[in-house]
Amino acid sequence: MKLTTKILWGILLGLIVGLVLNIYFPSVFETLNGYLFAPVGDLFLKAIKMIVVPLVFFSIAMGAAGVADPKKLGRIGGKTILLYLMTTALAITIALVMANVLSPGEGVNVGTPDEKPDIETAPPVKETLLNIVPENPVTALAEGQMLQIIFFALVFGISMALLGNKVNRVREFVEQANEVMMKLVHILMKTVPYAAFALMAKAIGEAGLELVGSMAMYMITLLLALLIHMVVVYGSLLKFLAKLNPFRFFKTMAPAMEVAFTTSSSAATLPVTIEQVEKGMKVPRSISSFVLPLGATINMDGTAIMQGVASIFIAQLYGIDLGITQQLLIILTATLASIGTAAVPSAGIVMLTIVFPTVGLPLEGLGIVLGVDRLLDMARTATNITGDATVATVVAKTEGEITSEESAKTA
Repeated sequence: MKLTTKILWGILLGLIVGLVLNIYFPSVFETLNGYLFAPVGDLFLKAIKMIVVPLVFFSIAMGAAGVADPKKLGRIGGKTILLYLMTTALAITIALVMANVLSPGEGVNVGTPDEKPDIETAPPVKETLLNIVPENPVTALAEGQMLQIIFFALVFGISMALLGNKVNRVREFVEQANEVMMKLVHILMKTVPYAAFALMAKAIGEAGLELVGSMAMYMITLLLALLIHMVVVYGSLLKFLAKLNPFRFFKTMAPAMEVAFTTSSSAATLPVTIEQVEKGMKVPRSISSFVLPLGATINMDGTAIMQGVASIFIAQLYGIDLGITQQLLIILTATLASIGTAAVPSAGIVMLTIVFPTVGLPLEGLGIVLGVDRLLDMARTATNITGDATVATVVAKTEGEITSEESAKTA
């Protein structure tokens, strides 16, 4: 049985087991969750996150060093950031349109949260941007500060490229360390089906039908917005800019999307995303190792869609009228906020603490969307990593790095 099939079975069985236990055997679920589901899921997430920081550092350093021409690196970086910002802005626009059309907060009686959710307030966007440059790279690596790690890895790789043959030994070390990280990925991937089962059973078992049902319209609106964004925006970029078959692309990225769906972490899925883009879409490592780790940190289209839908949803529940000006402000704020969104589960909820006050929405409203956020986080993480892979493929194609023969196979 292929790994992809095993993962799908793991997700399906986890969903069934979690639902049955939640409805008929809640006490049994508590026991199994405490001794099986939660430990297995936590161990997997810890194991795969264990390699994310060194993988991001070595892969970006290698990517920057592999582009010998600084002008080419600047061109690739410019295209990447432009596409990331453009797709994020489009994502929020789609979310706002869908939320205004479907009005998920009207007629939905979910009440007011009894208390404010225990959520750490997100830092201002200005502070996030200023903190990109680390005062101490070692501290940034130890604490997993992804934006700082990416910046340091980028300048480290550029310096290697400029020094050329003088630093061959350093380049060999970085390259071999990157290979070791990728080997660890292959080992960990063998455990994904079991982790997928445990994570899905835990999520469904905790949420249950009653809680999910109370948020039906909110969930439907968000999922539709995610689907439209993937099909229309990503499909158009692949079809018209990269001249590639979108269906072939989505089929190739299915394993990475499955891992993203079960882990709800762009960072944890990064190793699989890199592998599928390089082997399936034939994107060279010099581009994938630069574009994808960057995207895992600053490109959060799925999260941006959640911010847009949640803003309209909460406004409707509280009877707050958001005009065109406020909704344009949501687009701007959420686009900037998505840059600082951590590539970990449910980080988008924290980023709502930036968006809500900007347009006068009560932070207490976060408690309403928290109930089903873990389930929806799975879908939007799959969208996030698909966006990263789309941009990497488009950049590689526009740079002429995907040959005509490879393009023919893809098409």
